[in-house]
Amino acid sequence: MGPRAFRWVLHVDLDQFLVAVEVLRRPELAGKQIVVGGRGDPTERAVVSTASYEAREHGVGSGMPLRVAARKVPDAIFLPVDHEASLRASEHVMDTLRGLGTVVEVLGWDEAFLGCDADDPEAVARRAQQAVLDATGLHCSVGIGDNKIRAKIATGFGKPAGVFRLTEATWPDVMGPRPTIDLWGVGPKVSKRLAAHGIRTVAELAAADADVLVAEFGPRMGAWYGDLGNGRGSAVVDDTPWVARGHSRETTYQRNLTTPDQVEAALRDLVTQVHADTEAEDRPVFRVGLKVRYAPFLTQDRSRKLPAPTRSLGDLTAAVLALAEGIEPGREVRLLGVRAEMVMPDDGDPTERTPVRGRI
Repeated sequence: MGPRAFRWVLHVDLDQFLVAVEVLRRPELAGKQIVVGGRGDPTERAVVSTASYEAREHGVGSGMPLRVAARKVPDAIFLPVDHEASLRASEHVMDTLRGLGTVVEVLGWDEAFLGCDADDPEAVARRAQQAVLDATGLHCSVGIGDNKIRAKIATGFGKPAGVFRLTEATWPDVMGPRPTIDLWGVGPKVSKRLAAHGIRTVAELAAADADVLVAEFGPRMGAWYGDLGNGRGSAVVDDTPWVARGHSRETTYQRNLTTPDQVEAALRDLVTQVHADTEAEDRPVFRVGLKVRYAPFLTQDRSRKLPAPTRSLGDLTAAVLALAEGIEPGREVRLLGVRAEMVMPDDGDPTERTPVRGRI
């Protein structure tokens, strides 16, 4: 069907998805403190992917180091991320949503936008919840909005397994008093920069001088944050199949890499993995990127456009190793990542970056 604007946008978000997938396989885990992340070993360097609500009550959250999570909930059950099982569950959910006859824009494993023109969007939301539960055994929350921004944020008020509507009329009362970090797309760094201008709440962001925002964030992002404060956004839902513009692989090493030889060997392994990913897409690569995290936690990113698109493993390896020449000598490395950006299948300008699905 392609992109289309709707009267209502529904944001479907599976509750504690990775945990829920494990509970389906092992019902005895229901109601327990569960942390899913890495290889499931809290002594290793890895972060929390998802925590059960019981673990979240003790302050465990996504992105937290597993070691910190283990200190907060020493009796928690730690499990590895099972990518294949999660992907199968996700595909089943998305197929179920499509079976309702709605336009489905997939955002990731555990969330999607639905387009809706019904007079009673809550009824559609409840029908989607029941269909997913009946088909997969998974619970989901649904946010209803008159655009994607409001639908996405509304979901948080509906969790777990609930439905919540957020509109232009209710936005000031619901979101106005809240801190800016509660907005989708505002993290700690942005909220701190806003606070430096006396902008601490959503209402203050909504009323902020546009010139101040543009001066701080630039013309595009400054205007975007102004719209965000008012809850303005697109109501277009696009069910066009998503096409990856690139693939990346990264590894956090249990012991820091301390020599150039160790770094080179690690990078060659990562490039080989990324090359296999891009070959599976049957598309050449036109840009490579390198991510380096030094101990204890300083991260640097750099990238390079290739002289010409290529599918050669040797060319990709040489380009990444050239980027690695910028690694600071004598610094221990705890994480390396390699990214390859591919020519899009429409054969357009390979340097033309396509919009990220879900951007609003």
